[in-house]
Amino acid sequence: MATLLNGIKHLPDYLDRATQERLVGSIRGIVAEAPLYTPEMPGTGKPMSVRMTNCGPLGWVTDKQQGYRYQPFHPATKKPWPAIPDELLALWEKLSDYPKPPEACLVNFYSDDAKMGLHQDKDETEFSAPVISISLGNSCLFRVGGLNRKDPTGSFRLSSGDIVLIGGEGRLAFHGVDRIYPGTSTLLKNGGRINLTLRRVNS
Repeated sequence: MATLLNGIKHLPDYLDRATQERLVGSIRGIVAEAPLYTPEMPGTGKPMSVRMTNCGPLGWVTDKQQGYRYQPFHPATKKPWPAIPDELLALWEKLSDYPKPPEACLVNFYSDDAKMGLHQDKDETEFSAPVISISLGNSCLFRVGGLNRKDPTGSFRLSSGDIVLIGGEGRLAFHGVDRIYPGTSTLLKNGGRINLTLRRVNS
């Protein structure tokens, strides 16, 4: 596969089963307060194949009219996002090597036929903080490339409990999810994959 840019790290099996189960319980509470919804691509309004929600002071959203952005409230309920669970804040403090806490935690739910095209995480103003990505549930094939869309890419499998740090010179690397592998985890009783991404938005 392509060599990972400096600052992109894969930490396999970082979270044990008990921690994963606690996080799923926390996410269920977040979803009860801030329901999953289907985001839309800017301009076209085409629905994305993932459903999503957020927790933290800010949440990442997208729709046909206003495109990609961060805002402090759920687009459907108009209520503030729930707080980021303490366990995720502790993970950020341990792994991020950044002095300020995350301002957003995206919660993406992938059904077994969902995927995510190559993209950069660039809607933030603070790029010296990493993005911390946590996998829960079924495994996926994760693709990562360089700083330009046409750079060579490689892919590797992410399993439940894996963490990926996207930081340093690789902070703006293109990345995506090619596919989900159904039936590879028993963590989520109805299958699928949850991806949590912790982000610092502002400097």
